[in-house]
Amino acid sequence: MNTWQEFLAHPLRHPTIPYVALAGYRLGQEIPRPASRFDVTAYGARGDGRHDDTVAINTAVSAAGRSGGGCVYMPPGRYVLSDIVRICHDGVVLRGAGSGLTTLTWQSPLQDLFGVSKSRYGGGSSAWSWSGGLIWVCGAARLRRILAGIADGDWPREGWLDRGEVVQQHLAAVSAPARRGDCTLTVDSPRGLQPYQRVILLWGAGERHSLLKHIAGDVEGADSYPWKEKRKLLSYLPYTWPVQIERVEGREISLRQPLPLDIREEWRVRLVAPDDPVSGVGVEGLTVSLPQRRMEKHLDDRGYNGVTFQCAWDCWCSDVAFEGGENGLILVSSKSVTAQDVTVLGSNRHHSFACREQSHDNLFTRFQILLGGEPGGGRFHHGINVEALSSGNVWSKGKMAAGTFDSHRGLPFGNVRTDIEVCNDGWMSGSGDAGPRYGARFAHWNITVTNGRAKGMKIDTMAPRSLTAGVSGVDGDTTPEEPDYDGDISAVFEPSCPDGPAGRDLHAAQRQLTTDRNAENHEDTVRFR
Repeated sequence: MNTWQEFLAHPLRHPTIPYVALAGYRLGQEIPRPASRFDVTAYGARGDGRHDDTVAINTAVSAAGRSGGGCVYMPPGRYVLSDIVRICHDGVVLRGAGSGLTTLTWQSPLQDLFGVSKSRYGGGSSAWSWSGGLIWVCGAARLRRILAGIADGDWPREGWLDRGEVVQQHLAAVSAPARRGDCTLTVDSPRGLQPYQRVILLWGAGERHSLLKHIAGDVEGADSYPWKEKRKLLSYLPYTWPVQIERVEGREISLRQPLPLDIREEWRVRLVAPDDPVSGVGVEGLTVSLPQRRMEKHLDDRGYNGVTFQCAWDCWCSDVAFEGGENGLILVSSKSVTAQDVTVLGSNRHHSFACREQSHDNLFTRFQILLGGEPGGGRFHHGINVEALSSGNVWSKGKMAAGTFDSHRGLPFGNVRTDIEVCNDGWMSGSGDAGPRYGARFAHWNITVTNGRAKGMKIDTMAPRSLTAGVSGVDGDTTPEEPDYDGDISAVFEPSCPDGPAGRDLHAAQRQLTTDRNAENHEDTVRFR
């Protein structure tokens, strides 16, 4: 396969395959296993399926947070809750005895707890259809702002810059151009910067929507695309990418990850301090059990949502099952989260997995979407969602008995779906004013379709500078979609993947390549030179 050989020669700047070896918790490290310190039964939880354990569990979580972090343990049992579990401090791990042993159950959705929530863009849709969780991982001040906005009917912004760009603490401006794949930047002043510091890089829109055109791969059709009509997409700007500094040497700084985009003077790229992120949080070893509500209308969810990570960085969700409900695992403006061994069960769902609002470099692996008592996931089920300038995310080693690869508009780019078996019965959606379904460098690699439907699987006519490789089991697309871009989109189609391990899982192959080459060069194993 020529494309893979080309990638081996230029892994950080390949035109169609994104570099995603560093996706997930702490750039792909194994998630930690801290010792249990806070047993919820010591705070009064019973886990008997009858008594309300909300106060006990939240008190244990708060105690862990006040002590600087720690593992909150829930022994086997069924815990009844009547409010959300708030995880707002760094280093707090909510751990059950295993997804088959510890169950948390709610009868009240988010709408009953906090009221109606609507989109800040107007319309009648319920914002609980895509936001909020009954287990909500989010910084305390940010969560207070969100809930206060909902209470006041002042529908909140969700992302990294929820208070607006102007209030962010400015650290430095990038003073020289750089290319996608570079790890070194020149700044105007290093005074506010230091090694291991977490920062956010902001890219401005530029003249004539030049940044959006670049995110679309600078293909022919990007120049004629009606960007100015896409109000929601324009509101997502600036492009916001969290990253950690590795070294500061004079006015040059080294990043722990290669750039996902070029840097040009017209985009006025700068570094700001992140506002109230939460890190080192884990949710593991439990089942979230929610009522199975039949969906009669799209975007009318009441908020039977499982776990939401919001503005979270270096966190994880492991051995968690979602039974029933409307939305399973939601990532909102989150960075380097690993979701592994997560299972979603039930019919009539909305999002099984969602990756929204500039969520970057997250890893979903060994995931499953299983069916409930009815065929399919329901007529409004999307499956695995990505949207709104989210980039560098990976879905691997998945089994989907329902759903689809839902590129939900908003110009997501540089995302990988690999080693997945899917019954492709889901629905791709997203509002028209959110812009194109795909930015550049989507890769679908070793995908097995069990029901023949090609839509959303073969993307070589839709996604600019994309790679479709080894997608098997598809027939002709009986429901074609009009491409977003006119002209040549420079996409690549390969009927098969290369032989050997690299042909199974693109993310694992990139990870192994990075480890091997760094070992040869005596480099840190999570870096690539």
